[in-house]
Amino acid sequence: MSDKKLNAYRFSPENEPTYEMLSAIMKEVAVEAKDNGEKASDAYFNAMLQDIDRKQAKWAKRIKRIVDGRKN
Repeated sequence: MSDKKLNAYRFSPENEPTYEMLSAIMKEVAVEAKDNGEKASDAYFNAMLQDIDRKQAKWAKRIKRIVDGRKN
């Protein structure tokens, strides 16, 4: 089935999709969902790693001050 024909199709009660159309639509949706899930997962873990880096830097600074004998 051509992309042009598939993209021109609109769901309606009068015009039921063929099994071929439904299969193509579901495959397209599955690929898009997988890609979006991977992007969201990557963004989440990148944000988490940045947060870890910030917290490690904060604690390293505090520990250095304690080791050097300063309170603040």
